[in-house]
Amino acid sequence: MSIAESLQKIKNTIPANVTLIAVSKTKPVSDILEAYNAGQRAFGENKIQEMVQKYEDLPKDIEWHMIGHLQSNKVKYMAHFVHLIHGVDSFKTLKEINKQAIKHKRIINCLLQIKIAREETKFGLSALEAENFITSEELKSLKNIHILGFMGMASFTDDLNIIKNEFKTLKNIFNSLKKYKSFNFTPTKLSMGMSGDYQIAIEEGSNMVRVGSAIFGERNYN
Repeated sequence: MSIAESLQKIKNTIPANVTLIAVSKTKPVSDILEAYNAGQRAFGENKIQEMVQKYEDLPKDIEWHMIGHLQSNKVKYMAHFVHLIHGVDSFKTLKEINKQAIKHKRIINCLLQIKIAREETKFGLSALEAENFITSEELKSLKNIHILGFMGMASFTDDLNIIKNEFKTLKNIFNSLKKYKSFNFTPTKLSMGMSGDYQIAIEEGSNMVRVGSAIFGERNYN
């Protein structure tokens, strides 16, 4: 099955209100162009250097999503073009995003990453930490960032009940924190679900899914 066919197959399973991020990390420009020519415009990368190179090489109407864990010292390389930064989990990073956004006269969209998985290797804030984040006076001083919602990654497990409950937890956190809406926190996006579990995520309230291998095939590891 071609990339275009795989992409259409995925789109046929996703409701109109759900944004599909095609996770193109490690994939060559030719693969991304095939998806682009089939109508896909939102792509996700987890390494800034790779994303910057692809931004330079590919059409400029692509929306680039940074989906990997972000080190604050790397923000400057993508601040002029990144569409949405998934996975912000520290004030240090958020302040750096704001700083770089000011330099480029932009407002940069972000999602806060919530830790819902059991693995210690997964990053993210607790519900309480996220609440403290969005109700802090410090957040109000960041005029050039816009937090659109939350993202999370479920445990790497075959137990669908665990996955379902983790997604349900994140949806509940979203519902409990959206009351704190402000000028730079307008929660409308809930990014959860990948190739193996995006349908469960959608059932539990996700409106943004990050699908890679189901579109492009198995990942090429460097």
